Amino acid sequence: MVTLLSPAKNKEVAFAAIQAGADAIYIGAPCFGAREKAGNSLTDIQEVVSYAHAYGVQVLVTLNTLLHNDEYPKAVAMAKDLYEVGVDALIIQDLNLLNYDLPPIRLHASTQCDNRTPEQVKRLWELGFKRAVLARELSIEEIKAIHEAVPEIELEAFIHGALCVCYSGRCFMSEVLAGRSANRGACAQFCRMAYDLLDVEGNEVLEEDGQPIHQRYLLSLQDLDRSAYLQELIEAGVTTFKIEGRLKDADYVTNVTAYYREKLDSLGYSNGHVYTRSFTPNPEKTFHRGGIDYFLHGRKPHMANWETPKSTGEYIGEVLETKGNTLRVQLEDGIELHNGDGLTIGSEGCNVNGVEGNIVKINKAVSLQPSAISSQPLYRNYDIEFTKSLKSERKIPVNIDFRETEEGFTLRIGDKERSFAYPHEPAKNAEKAMTTIRTQLSKLGDTPYVAKEITVVSKPYFIPISVLNEWRRSTL
Repeated sequence: MVTLLSPAKNKEVAFAAIQAGADAIYIGAPCFGAREKAGNSLTDIQEVVSYAHAYGVQVLVTLNTLLHNDEYPKAVAMAKDLYEVGVDALIIQDLNLLNYDLPPIRLHASTQCDNRTPEQVKRLWELGFKRAVLARELSIEEIKAIHEAVPEIELEAFIHGALCVCYSGRCFMSEVLAGRSANRGACAQFCRMAYDLLDVEGNEVLEEDGQPIHQRYLLSLQDLDRSAYLQELIEAGVTTFKIEGRLKDADYVTNVTAYYREKLDSLGYSNGHVYTRSFTPNPEKTFHRGGIDYFLHGRKPHMANWETPKSTGEYIGEVLETKGNTLRVQLEDGIELHNGDGLTIGSEGCNVNGVEGNIVKINKAVSLQPSAISSQPLYRNYDIEFTKSLKSERKIPVNIDFRETEEGFTLRIGDKERSFAYPHEPAKNAEKAMTTIRTQLSKLGDTPYVAKEITVVSKPYFIPISVLNEWRRSTL
């Protein structure tokens, strides 16, 4: 079974991911998750579990930092609490946890276990892990080799989101330079900062055009985007596709989850649920640094974006001229700008304050010279109208079966059935009675369900609408 796994910063984002089409979500424990700013209370996690399980969605909890010796008892106690509230699996990095009395819960090996060789993944399987989250740096051939060597273990692969410049995210730069350990969830993100590139004598290295490499974002990788390779990954042995982003908001998670849900559905890996959306998913319209497949098909040039570590967004046209707080632009066909939109020109960002024809008023003067931005690419990294439209609703199709019995009636919704004692009173208007039964039983309202097929095996009896509604509610 192929599943889509989405991130959740908190319960609100978890609900959004579920409505957008996730088969599973991963969320931070109260502590010891690899994002110290994305912890969640046990009460909130319990609420997420209840909500998710109503849709058949699994809840995985990250307990994936390296622990200090005095923290193991607290971590184990937390694991037991999470098991009690119904969490489906724990994602862990610290293998020393296996030496403690953990509850009988599924364990997934975090990508920070450095899961990039058949030998490592086989060891994890022998230790009792049911799934390994693969290192992002693996090629298709390396993934195939792991699957062939250890076919028993589930393989989870990242398909979208931010990339760490170090293998498997096992980076020590933040710890060395700032005393903030990435492996403890406190990365200072030095890879997103600007640097000079110097030679051995301390001179700035020059680019091909003769310009010095000065204050450029040399370590800031573009984002991962493997949407074109989902089938290839499945054939290589991947069963779970993971979207990165436990610090991202609900808009981002809704958009990206819906995008990959539609991709998987089109490949024949639908979860059978019905989605109603007021938008067309497009990852470029929420946080987006460009897209690369990383090492999936070998090393490629330009994997880093030296211009900016921020979201560049979608390409929408060219800047022809700048003057003070205005831009003269040439937009792509079909593109419309609105007040509040965010724009990027090179490393400069600004907001739209007004549009008159091809003249765009912005909230500040960009710091580039007019000659430098002539015919420069223009990107939109915040589309206010698109953001307003980000609504997705998920329903589970269920069959409804209504039948008369000797004592009254039975009502089955999905796989749940209830019986009701009630007199068989012939209806004066047979057609109206049958229509009323069908209409009232199909009103599933704000439940997770939508009526698929309604079967009525009964003579036309008179049953008050209030009674039909009560039967429907109690069965649901």
